[in-house]
Amino acid sequence: MNITILTLFPEMFAPLKESVIGRAVNGGKLNINVVNIRDYAQNKHFKCDDYPFGGGAGMVMMPQPIGSAIDALDPEHRALRIFMSPRGRTFCQSIAVELAKQSDLLLLCGHYEGVDQRVIDMYMDEELSIGDYVLTGGELPAMVVCDCVARYVEGVISGESLKDESFSGGLLEYPQYTRPAVYKGVSVPEVLLGGNHGEVEKWRREQAELITKKNRPDLLK
Repeated sequence: MNITILTLFPEMFAPLKESVIGRAVNGGKLNINVVNIRDYAQNKHFKCDDYPFGGGAGMVMMPQPIGSAIDALDPEHRALRIFMSPRGRTFCQSIAVELAKQSDLLLLCGHYEGVDQRVIDMYMDEELSIGDYVLTGGELPAMVVCDCVARYVEGVISGESLKDESFSGGLLEYPQYTRPAVYKGVSVPEVLLGGNHGEVEKWRREQAELITKKNRPDLLK
């Protein structure tokens, strides 16, 4: 999978070079291309924002640098183009699975007061939000989408790990334990130490249902 990220702040994406995602990139399973929108600005000061028509607070990202970047990077519109925006549909696990089926993604990170609407109308396929709140820019949401989608790219995470995690079966994940068996006087549940896989699976299902009922009862409807 190829993921292109358009941003005014490429330095913010350093975390994508670490851990599981970093290994996937280094192993050739995933390609992440972080592009500085300023490189495509056609003015001597590489200006990418201006005051909004009609007045109002803040600045709006100009269409030319973004449009020129997309024209250069995705001239045949092979990528699914997504604008990270609080106005978009809310990102979730099922959307991550859906996006992971794409061979090419292009994520546009807005900043300041937003992006000129003409860019969205002319270039974007959809808008995507990571929650009902507003951030200073689209960089963190783009990282969230990259991280979540990358986990479903073949070879990045084992299928067994994906099978039982939160949201994969409509429930939140059951509790996990590791060594030592006793920590500060608190023991690991006995069922996990007995070696009866049937009982372990039953316990995990029960715990997942209890945690989901407590924290996310809406998932049980």
